[in-house]
Amino acid sequence: MLKLSNFPIKTLKSTPKISDNKSTGILLQAGFIRQTMAGVYNYTTLWLKVLRKIENIVREEMDNYGASEILMSGLSPKDVWDKTGRWEIEEYFKVPTYGDKNYRLNPTHEEIVVPLMSEFINSYKDSWACVYQIQTKYRNEKRAKSGLLRGREFLMKDAYSFHLDDSEFVEYYEGMKKVYMRIFDRLGIGQDTHITLADWGVFTDKYSHEFQTVLPIWEDDIYICDDCSVSHNKEVVDLENGFTCTGCWSASHTIKQASEIWNIFPLETKFSKPFGVKMLDKNNKEQEVIMGCYGIGVSRLMWVIAEYFCEEKGIAWPVSVAPASHYIIVLCEEDIEKGLKLAKQIESEWWEVILDDRIWRKVGFGQKAGDCELFGIANRVVISPKTLEQWGYELQKRGGEPEIIIM
Repeated sequence: MLKLSNFPIKTLKSTPKISDNKSTGILLQAGFIRQTMAGVYNYTTLWLKVLRKIENIVREEMDNYGASEILMSGLSPKDVWDKTGRWEIEEYFKVPTYGDKNYRLNPTHEEIVVPLMSEFINSYKDSWACVYQIQTKYRNEKRAKSGLLRGREFLMKDAYSFHLDDSEFVEYYEGMKKVYMRIFDRLGIGQDTHITLADWGVFTDKYSHEFQTVLPIWEDDIYICDDCSVSHNKEVVDLENGFTCTGCWSASHTIKQASEIWNIFPLETKFSKPFGVKMLDKNNKEQEVIMGCYGIGVSRLMWVIAEYFCEEKGIAWPVSVAPASHYIIVLCEEDIEKGLKLAKQIESEWWEVILDDRIWRKVGFGQKAGDCELFGIANRVVISPKTLEQWGYELQKRGGEPEIIIM
């Protein structure tokens, strides 16, 4: 449990107005985050709890699909980027060092994962392989804004699959769409998240797919077909001639504002070819390796969830990622032991507790109740002389009426 009597992070009395989205101010007021610079944030205890739960959901679904977690280096040499022609991209940080060497803080890992996996994917028996990691990425973002919706340092789950032929790749790729939607369903945003066709011409002439969540703070307009529900990013819509659905050719559509959580896309042989990676087929003939890439901006996703569930006085976290399930308020010093006992009882049932035992700091009920709402804890418990007279404690669930529970 988290005991607030010795918790160093304090809440603010009012909500700072420093961003164009409402959740950033709430998160600052709650002490979840502090900014290092534009696009770069520190995560404190409760925000980190949310982040770890999102990571675990992502891991569980990726593992269930047969992907293998690894952890690749955050720094890489210039020569691997020269091989793919991506060293001079301005949005990617360069790190000079002693002598004439240059390194890169990795913004993505195609240039690292292909040489790594070339040792292990040699024949058709190794096809269908997929590895993923959850790691900090760095990009020289020109428009760092809106909290972590647009950051220079962010946590990302990036996965890479390796295939012998197109049909196998397509089967795997379609399966990954379902994996992603299961993740977003578990995070409480699936009903407003759309698989959206997008252009990814830098690697392929095929469509890529973005996962766009409808939000009042948005970066993209998505065009959703009224007849077959296929969603299109504005960039793939012929605005001059009007909307035509790529799925059923209907012109009827609805436009919604959304924020991209991340994307999946075909890499074809864009990265396997420069590194000379090939597989032997069943006839012992060498074939070029076809790849797919599957990203989720984990820290960005966390920010989208915060914005999606943000209310006037706090964030109504879904149960799957809330920093705690119960917030116990103790009003009198002599009742702290009772609060501690109740907290242990609740946690024995696999729930998580924040115990507000701030007595010596002269923190009153109003602040404690306000912090419970600010943190977004769904179940508020109050232990006081009044409740103990009734041999119990007061339980109020978010949006409900308080009731006395007999201890």
